[in-house]
Amino acid sequence: MKKLFMYVAFAMTLAVGGAEAQNHDITLEDIWTKRTFAPRGIGSVRSMADGEHYLSMTRGGIAKYSYLTGEKVADVCLFSTPGDARKARPLPVFESYAMSSDEQKILLSSAFEPIYRHSGVSDYHLYDVASQTFTKLTNSGKQRLTTLSPDGTMVAFVRDNNLYWMDLQTLEEHQITHDGRMNEVIYGTTDWVYEEEFAITQGFQWSPDSKRLAFYRFDEGAVKEYNMQMWGGLYPADYRYKYPKAGEDNSKVEIWFYDVASRKLTRPRLGSERDQYLPRFQWTKADGLLAVMRMNRLQNHMELLLVDAATLDVMPLYEEKSDSYVEVPDTWHFLEPKAKKGKKASVQDMQFIISSERDGYRHLYLYDLMGRQLQQVTSGDWEVCGVCGIDEKNSRVYYTSREHGAVNKSLYVVTYGGKAAKRKCLNYSMSDVDKVYDVKGRNIIYAHPYVLGSYDAQFSTGCKYYICSYSNANMPPAYTLHDASGKMLKVLQNNSELQSVMRQYGTGRKRMGTFTTHDGTTLNCYTITPADFDTTKRYPVLVYVYGGPGNQQVTESYGYGDYYWYHMLADKGYVVFCFDGRGTGGRGAKFKKQTYGDLGRMECEDAIEAARWLGRQSWVDPGRIGIWGWSFGGYLSTLALLKGNDVFKTAVAVAPVMNWRYYDNIYTERFLGLPNDNARGYDDNSPLNFAERLEGNYLLIHGTGDDNVHLQNSMEMVERLEMAGKHFEFRLYPNKNHSIFDATGNTRLNLYQLMTDFITRKL
Repeated sequence: MKKLFMYVAFAMTLAVGGAEAQNHDITLEDIWTKRTFAPRGIGSVRSMADGEHYLSMTRGGIAKYSYLTGEKVADVCLFSTPGDARKARPLPVFESYAMSSDEQKILLSSAFEPIYRHSGVSDYHLYDVASQTFTKLTNSGKQRLTTLSPDGTMVAFVRDNNLYWMDLQTLEEHQITHDGRMNEVIYGTTDWVYEEEFAITQGFQWSPDSKRLAFYRFDEGAVKEYNMQMWGGLYPADYRYKYPKAGEDNSKVEIWFYDVASRKLTRPRLGSERDQYLPRFQWTKADGLLAVMRMNRLQNHMELLLVDAATLDVMPLYEEKSDSYVEVPDTWHFLEPKAKKGKKASVQDMQFIISSERDGYRHLYLYDLMGRQLQQVTSGDWEVCGVCGIDEKNSRVYYTSREHGAVNKSLYVVTYGGKAAKRKCLNYSMSDVDKVYDVKGRNIIYAHPYVLGSYDAQFSTGCKYYICSYSNANMPPAYTLHDASGKMLKVLQNNSELQSVMRQYGTGRKRMGTFTTHDGTTLNCYTITPADFDTTKRYPVLVYVYGGPGNQQVTESYGYGDYYWYHMLADKGYVVFCFDGRGTGGRGAKFKKQTYGDLGRMECEDAIEAARWLGRQSWVDPGRIGIWGWSFGGYLSTLALLKGNDVFKTAVAVAPVMNWRYYDNIYTERFLGLPNDNARGYDDNSPLNFAERLEGNYLLIHGTGDDNVHLQNSMEMVERLEMAGKHFEFRLYPNKNHSIFDATGNTRLNLYQLMTDFITRKL
């Protein structure tokens, strides 16, 4: 037990909660409707071209700030200034913005309407900085993905599955494609499964010289439709969309080019194989060369191809294979060419940085455009999380990594291109923490030269400055301004008001730890205990799981809504426990990929093992251990309750997969292969096949409008449980998607009231 509560590289206790008297009780209204615990951020930061200033947007407008001082320099665009010069009134509430390369035009979006979870349509206005005028781009309907050309004279956008461009001088639209149709053909954006699993919706890119567009064409003709009823009218509407399930046909995807001057469309031939993926493409710094990423259906063979937009010639650039699967690279960045003195840069002078797990951990590599590896930029038994900035002038990469343990994300800089890469950690020092959080004299457990937790950074043009965001398990995000060396210049936002609220409500009791399974595997975990926790008493425990491949839940980072719900449950006398089992992320490819081909077995074994370990602790009531999860976690909590019916008393499953045959093919086949090749991998750990084992209390929850994990999963489980004569509780949320959320917070309030009531009744 001592190990559980004291294991910590740097617990960063900072005493925002537990050490001070608790004056208020947390309510669900505080969390979901009153926004009592909502942290403040820094609104939509964009670096300006000079690298000395940045823009930030609020509801009132866009302001210019100095990186050196963090102070506002000027208002660039005000949304509420009266004036007769406006061409479009009244002005809407703007939601996002982009600036032209000459910084004289600002593209503003408003009135967003979602299509799927990560995409939607909007209205767009163009703001002229010199004349201070707003112009609505079109009255012909909402657009998707409207993007300025690099020279600032045009925009391109998608409407009704077709690609367009517009001359900003005349506001004349030019339709590039004509046969785009809902559920048939898509141009310039992606289908549902690419959006969800490859995290890509922007399906077109301007060339650096603004002369061409490269874009996707998706032919969805062979993809089967899924239909959902949408409730609200006298008759429910039948919504249909293309959703390729495991083993089923995919869209046929192509890359096309459009030449703005000639209005000509061309298409390169990317091989004879049609059953493949093209998950990424981008223009290189070489004139007219497009890089295209290609993967086979099983996602265990990835190639980069160079395509000449003028000649349509295709050349191989890079290749990677795996016995399981190849991750789509998080980083894939083409550098500006560095020509030898007195000579024009050629393809041989061009390089790119790419991330890969080829040595067992995700690291960064430097290649040239001839496909030759020049350097492994990072190395070690730890993972790179992501690249924050690349200073090409000084050959430096700024990145985050798990070098200080899987639960921490640290900020580093490393040089590349030289004989030996030099690294430096840019985490806070103790004096930095004193400045940020005003924590001098607090009870800080300190056992490391750097302050640990979770860091991210957003760099200025040229990487002279950066804005750092930091949080840990019990601290809300702080935003600080730094120069390239890491020196802190100013605290922009430390959420001091929220820290005060957290003290009043007695939070701050989330503690990192580990436990060891019977086979010697050490798993990371955290606990949240009652404020008056007493190791001589026995407590019921609620286990939270996700457990999907590469995912992490146990991290030194701020937990938002669920963090406070768990403290609320702890105040009711429960211990909340979470762990990351085999197959999760942050610990290298071998740890992550060991579940390949057998999804659910190890994850469920680890959940049951965690419950047995908890049951042996003196402070746990072994007859009152419950488990809950959402999505993959709902699948795992259901399976654990059924297979571990001797250790779990209660389970809550939200939007769970019940059979991997029902889920989309990109995700499922990545981890299980094709159903015809691995039937046991699909069926052996389907909760549907264990319905008769239900002994405990079970609450099943699903949104009827879930386009990701279909209601079909839960309805099938309901039928299996009914046929087995089992009693359980079931709740539907009409028209709600996988997130079961609405802007008012009322749906989440209802959902968490439901789960809280069930847990207090049944655990």
